[in-house]
Amino acid sequence: MTIAEPAPIVADPTTVPALRLRALHKRYPGPPAIEAIAGIDLDVAAGEMFGLLGPNGAGKSTTVGVCTTRIKPTGGHAEMFGIDVLREPARAKRRLGVVTQDNTLDRSLTLAENLRYHCRYFGWSGRRAAVRADELLERFRLADRADAFPHQISGGMAQRLQVARAVAHRPQLLFLDEPTAGLDPQSRLALWELVSELRQDGLTVVLTTHYMEEADQLCDRVAIIDHGRVLVCDRPEALKEAHGVGAVVDLALETPLTPALRQAIEAVPGVRSVEDVEGQVRVLADAGDGLLPRVVQAASPAGVRDVALQGSTLESVFINLTGRDLRE
Repeated sequence: MTIAEPAPIVADPTTVPALRLRALHKRYPGPPAIEAIAGIDLDVAAGEMFGLLGPNGAGKSTTVGVCTTRIKPTGGHAEMFGIDVLREPARAKRRLGVVTQDNTLDRSLTLAENLRYHCRYFGWSGRRAAVRADELLERFRLADRADAFPHQISGGMAQRLQVARAVAHRPQLLFLDEPTAGLDPQSRLALWELVSELRQDGLTVVLTTHYMEEADQLCDRVAIIDHGRVLVCDRPEALKEAHGVGAVVDLALETPLTPALRQAIEAVPGVRSVEDVEGQVRVLADAGDGLLPRVVQAASPAGVRDVALQGSTLESVFINLTGRDLRE
């Protein structure tokens, strides 16, 4: 996936951040009690594309819920462009747009009506709302389906409409919570091209995603959180240099990865972990002479069809910091 990216945003300490979180906590009473957010401090600069990454249950969606006024925290402070989100939620809502994991389109309204009524909710006149809806339908490549209903369009179109609706009232900060989950590659690419265009207009974006390649390519900075805490926060390149591995080997095998094969590859000197990634075997290792042939030899009983070697990735940083245990 290749997307033209704006120049990286460098936070200016003299300006008001788009988002500022201080000592943010959220505890759900038990039994057992759950500490969904355990003290998060973050600043997101105006105009920045900021990634919030973490395993399932790490606290990403809860953090977004607090920032978007849908969840009341147990403690701490959240500001959006200097507005206290907890004390002035109505003012904050005018500055933000949200695309949640679930499809929240009104199925009784057409695509155009979904956009028009959203603007009307924010106090726009009928004429102004209609003009804005037409503009967005063109921009998001939905004009020919303006009179269709949400159940009559594809998943990719529905997600583009959700993003269009989220920015219809011209917010300054857009939250995207797993926006491309379940989309095909073409739909994902189209969506990110549109989001990149919106950033050219000065929009700040906070993204949660499980697609590490997306976060690596699109985000100016990323924070990796786990168990409700920020583990690291920096530019993707800086994180890969500080916390990544020396080499990533991707193997396409004739047969699936078995426990015995995993053990054989893990026994190769320098190998840190072996993962099954979408039908391929991904080996995270320290770079060293002879690494590639030794890994290929260890995997040869399964029939090596193809092999690729690359440097450290954001995924390797993620696994190093959070582990590879499956989270539900």
